[in-house]
Amino acid sequence: MIRGFDIIGKIAVINLPLSSQLSEAKKLASKIIKLKNIETVAVKNEKFKGRLRKASYRVIVGKKTLETVHKENGYSIKLNLSKVYFSPRLASDRLEIAGQVRKGERVLVMFAGVLPYALCIAKHSKASNIVAIEINRTAVKYALENLKINKVSNVKLMQGDVKRVAKQFARKKEKFDRIVMPRPQLKDLFLVEAFMLARKGCKMNFHDFVKENEIPLTRKKIEKEAKREGRKIKSFSLKKIGEIAPHKYRVRADFVLY
Repeated sequence: MIRGFDIIGKIAVINLPLSSQLSEAKKLASKIIKLKNIETVAVKNEKFKGRLRKASYRVIVGKKTLETVHKENGYSIKLNLSKVYFSPRLASDRLEIAGQVRKGERVLVMFAGVLPYALCIAKHSKASNIVAIEINRTAVKYALENLKINKVSNVKLMQGDVKRVAKQFARKKEKFDRIVMPRPQLKDLFLVEAFMLARKGCKMNFHDFVKENEIPLTRKKIEKEAKREGRKIKSFSLKKIGEIAPHKYRVRADFVLY
């Protein structure tokens, strides 16, 4: 059964489970294309591939393009859906995190993509500066365009693997007041890399992916990693921020690291 659709810029994306028929999507697409400002309707396979977490799309109605400019929370994001990861469903999560940022904070955004989190923090907080790390070269290309489009000057963008860049920062004794981790659905938690760059009292925003009955395990995983690195966790809270499959959720853990 088709689980609705998302609107990203002028593109409507139908989420097509593997069990659904393309004919179902085409019927829905013929109605969606009539909506105001929609120029393309595509279907997305429910699975992401590779470490860059890129989805497979197929345009079924309208313009044969997957490049668009999406607007949310007062800023614009240029992207190509087939080449980068982006979810419009996380717009409220981005705004919530930006609302937590205090004046003068030095913020690190891991897995920065085309900069939706970094842009939101830049636009909706008084962070002193923001450093963003992204491995996907195409995403970095769009991210640089997005900085210009939005006239943002306090974001420093680093292309590379989080593990490698984190080690470079650690050697330079770089530290951050907040680390934002909109982590992709990978086995590696990347908490070791985050902890080595977190100063005492650093605020952390960490994404995890768990089945509904395993949500409490997120805290245990984080505390285990912290103990291993000789750090302590305080002010821990956990929130569901999206159902990614039946009874499976993306959750955000907010905590302070000492």
